[in-house]
Amino acid sequence: MTDFDVYLVGGAVRDHLLGLPVTERDWVVVGATPAQLHAAGYTPVGQDFPVFLHPQSKEEYALARTERKVGAGYHGFNFNADPSVTLEQDLARRDLTINAMARRPGGPLVDPFAGREDLKARLLRHVSPAFAEDPLRVLRVARFAARYHWLGFHVAPDTLALMRQLARSGELATLAAERVWKETEKALGEPDPQVYFQVLEDCGALQALFPELAALRGVPQPAAHHPEVDTLTHQFLALKAAADMDLPLAARYAVMVHDLGKGLTPEADWPQHIAHEARGERLAQALGERLRVPVALRELGALTARWHTHAHRALTLRSNTVWKLLRAFDVLRRPERLPLFLGACEADARGRTGFADRDYPQRRFLLGAAEAAAQVPIDALRARGHEGKALGDAIERARIQAIREYQQTWQKSH
Repeated sequence: MTDFDVYLVGGAVRDHLLGLPVTERDWVVVGATPAQLHAAGYTPVGQDFPVFLHPQSKEEYALARTERKVGAGYHGFNFNADPSVTLEQDLARRDLTINAMARRPGGPLVDPFAGREDLKARLLRHVSPAFAEDPLRVLRVARFAARYHWLGFHVAPDTLALMRQLARSGELATLAAERVWKETEKALGEPDPQVYFQVLEDCGALQALFPELAALRGVPQPAAHHPEVDTLTHQFLALKAAADMDLPLAARYAVMVHDLGKGLTPEADWPQHIAHEARGERLAQALGERLRVPVALRELGALTARWHTHAHRALTLRSNTVWKLLRAFDVLRRPERLPLFLGACEADARGRTGFADRDYPQRRFLLGAAEAAAQVPIDALRARGHEGKALGDAIERARIQAIREYQQTWQKSH
């Protein structure tokens, strides 16, 4: 028997009320000290405030706390986890009303901020004006909008106004790159990742956090190939296509950065975008470094920006150019990258008004070309006396020839 109270809080309560699977559970402990939890067998893991792991379930249990803004940025808070802090006080510091509900096991819903009503109204609404004290909440709300867009959720106008206030304040610049990437990584995995960036644009945060993407708004493309015309609109359609195709994170990130170069096209050249691939490769690399994106994703993104238009033209490329594309991805040593790249290219092709269901044979063609190149018998070439540079040149010629023969077979069967 303990002399403190435990409540299930946050996402587990929210998703249960929505009828969605509950994937993880967080708990808040009211009326306890760290010493009491430690004595009960809980393991402390929190750095900024007292959080413990349950001795059996290993789920997180946090002491009820309040917070007070004392400085700039996400870390500019003092926390009070005194046993006198009430459940309602703890819920009051949370970001959205739908995340500020709690329930004791077997007990009634505790909902001091009408979160259940906002669930029914499909509203993402802030709990209190203190929302505007934490710049990370701009990203969190945008991510929740991406997660629940399919259910009809949208950001409440007064909450969007506070997000605009945060964007104007300059506090977004205090967010660590790791925090921005963590929220973006989660958002890319949601059913509607494009909504994340749309909400950031709506509140003025896209320019602050992703200026390369913001620069695409208002940049036209040829209507014959892009009926949606606007490049950022195309970007959003391509991200939605990537989600609908259930592409993995790396491919979705590649879609996110694939057309950044069009934001640097001189207006005099619009709606054409000659050499946007090379410009895009540099921008994608810079964005990945700035956000400290994992290296494998960063490399794939930059390569996709550079080579995606080659993939679109794959059926008409010369055999040596096809090999040049495959070699750029190091397909023989890193074969896992080509399917990711081609998934991103297919999402790009489908991410156009009226093209969502269009077939993309280039994907099958290039996978087959890579397989043909991989089957070149290197030992046989070495047996002919080739070595050193001569062997390398012979291998390359043989791979190009294998691709040429594959192209001929493809053309006959298609």
